[in-house]
Amino acid sequence: MTDKKPIAQKPGIQSLPTVRDRISFLYLERCLISRQDGAITVTDARGTVHVPAASLGTLLLGPGTNVSHRAMELIGDSGTSVVWVGEQGVRYYAHGRPLTHSSRLLISQAELVSNVRTRITVARQMYQLRFPQEDVSELTMQELRGREGARIRAVYRAAAKQTGVPWRGREYDPADFAGSDAVNMALSAAHACLYGVVHSVIVALGCSPGLGFIHTGHEKSFVYDIADLYKAVVTIPIAFEVAANYTDDIGAITRRKVRDSIVEFRLLERAVADIRKLLLGNADRDNEVTVDVLHLWDNKMGPVPNAVSYGKEFDEPEIVSDGYGTVLEEEK
Repeated sequence: MTDKKPIAQKPGIQSLPTVRDRISFLYLERCLISRQDGAITVTDARGTVHVPAASLGTLLLGPGTNVSHRAMELIGDSGTSVVWVGEQGVRYYAHGRPLTHSSRLLISQAELVSNVRTRITVARQMYQLRFPQEDVSELTMQELRGREGARIRAVYRAAAKQTGVPWRGREYDPADFAGSDAVNMALSAAHACLYGVVHSVIVALGCSPGLGFIHTGHEKSFVYDIADLYKAVVTIPIAFEVAANYTDDIGAITRRKVRDSIVEFRLLERAVADIRKLLLGNADRDNEVTVDVLHLWDNKMGPVPNAVSYGKEFDEPEIVSDGYGTVLEEEK
């Protein structure tokens, strides 16, 4: 008789922590990532630690990381996003499955972005989140872009004045992280973390990262839309603070400070609420994880049940032989 090793069961959708309750991100480098039951194991020269996969929002894999197939299987089932991070910048290569089995938010997003009137309405709502004291309900997209440009330049100038860091504008080469000045390096690192976390929230909710309302034409257009809501209060102040106080290891220091700020700002919870409000409006209900229900679409009746054998009235009667000829079988 052989002993069989128990197999960890895939967690049910209702048992997974909602994205708003997760750890924002975990950065790893120069280690081996594997799996033991419901946790990923991280091994380096100092030993091994266990991390519950379902508690992570985003896993940032830096240089020298090796991840097993079984670990990726668990990460995908847990809805955790994975971002491979290079020393010269960040590229987004993969994400986990949505935490929700409902396409309600995705359908609403597609409907809103496909109509010019509703798309402008959502864009105005996004700008309203940035200008809470102003009325932007009648502004055109051109006027909104101008207002945002002036606002973000003012934010940069204020941060530079407060920290004493010289500011000559946002100048950087995506292919050469170390080729820019300290504040631009810190901004690149901070924004990369923010994009990863926002991307994980979007895919966890079942939305499309590519269907943006302000940004367009890129696979992460909606990620940039949502991330822009928080740069002025999260990443930009941190980048200038780091540039003012540190000269070495700017990327790592920036990541740690962004992670702490995300917790303090309750960014995951806030991003979930903002996305649901933008896409569902007054129809929003606090029910992020829904039951696994699949319907068929009908343009007249609306959703109809799945797994039903429709159209029996169109079946041809079965032709059978009785030994003397053929007859039509009327009863089954």
